[in-house]
Amino acid sequence: MQEDSNNINNRTESEIDLIQLAKTIWEGKKTVFKITIIFMFVGLFMAVFSPKEYTALSTMVPQSAEGNGKIGGNLGGLAAMAGINLGSMGGGSTIPPTLYPKIVRSIPFQKELMKTPLSIEGQSERVTFAHYYEEIYSPGLLGYIKKYTIGLPGLFLKAIRGKQTVTSDLIISDQNLLSITHDEKKLINILSAQLSIEVNEKDGYITISARMPQAKAAAQMVQKAQLLLQDAITDFKIQKAKDQLVFVEERYIEIKLEANLAQQKLAQFLDRNKNVSKATAQTELERLTAEYNLVYGLYSELAKQLETQKIQVKEDTPVFTVIEPVSVPIEKSKPKRAMIFIIWTFFGGILGLGIVLGKVVISSIRSEWKEE
Repeated sequence: MQEDSNNINNRTESEIDLIQLAKTIWEGKKTVFKITIIFMFVGLFMAVFSPKEYTALSTMVPQSAEGNGKIGGNLGGLAAMAGINLGSMGGGSTIPPTLYPKIVRSIPFQKELMKTPLSIEGQSERVTFAHYYEEIYSPGLLGYIKKYTIGLPGLFLKAIRGKQTVTSDLIISDQNLLSITHDEKKLINILSAQLSIEVNEKDGYITISARMPQAKAAAQMVQKAQLLLQDAITDFKIQKAKDQLVFVEERYIEIKLEANLAQQKLAQFLDRNKNVSKATAQTELERLTAEYNLVYGLYSELAKQLETQKIQVKEDTPVFTVIEPVSVPIEKSKPKRAMIFIIWTFFGGILGLGIVLGKVVISSIRSEWKEE
């Protein structure tokens, strides 16, 4: 019986607390309503004046490492028929897809990407990414508010520091060093925030996406980034084979000239000594013939090696299968106006309730202090 009465008392106290809580909220409904209305207008302002963004993307599958174990593949069989051996040829190094984001974020890659010509509404000719954000782009009302409120200290620092550029002495003395200006750094930050690459290691595909204020420009940025990434990976992959091809081509040209010269000497000697049977003439003929055979043998071998290297360059060149090509987006990806309005309204309601309940808690704490 004692336990039942305790349970009844606890239930009664809980009901009283809930009633008191509801009463407190009802009494402070005006405060909750005012704050909610204020945040509704803020949300409406944010939704209307947030800059538009369009997102374009492309999905591709890089060449799989499978099938590279056997050098030459199908081309190796064709080469063997011509007397060319690809067995000793090693494939070039391969960049794993997990390193693709590092390539995209590298300074040389992004500096090249900033030169991408873009089709901008209102411009008669294409302009580069750098020119667009330096001369044309307008951040909108919210952007200007942010620039001259939160970003005001940065503007003061930039004015004090002045515009710093790379000096010509640095370029002449350190040609292998990468240098960027503060303006380029700012553009790189914008580009890094807008361009992204995702690698799906499980399924083996990569997705490149770009966000821009204009739909066609976003598609052009993705297309350019995709081509630059493919070129960078291809150059790395076939660099060794290309260097060897250049070396063999140079030696091939030299030996070809020597072979033509030896052949010409032998032909001239035979023309001058058609009916001569002297021992000295026979000895000279044998010497010229041996010299020609030696040079011609080297020439034939280098010709085979030249074809081998050409095949190797083709074999090492990676293949990219584009699953989802770049297309101009139709619908904007940002802002989600309805979502922005709902979030701000909800936040205003929660804040209003917090203020009303917080006042009650603070007043109760103060009353306890006064009683003590």
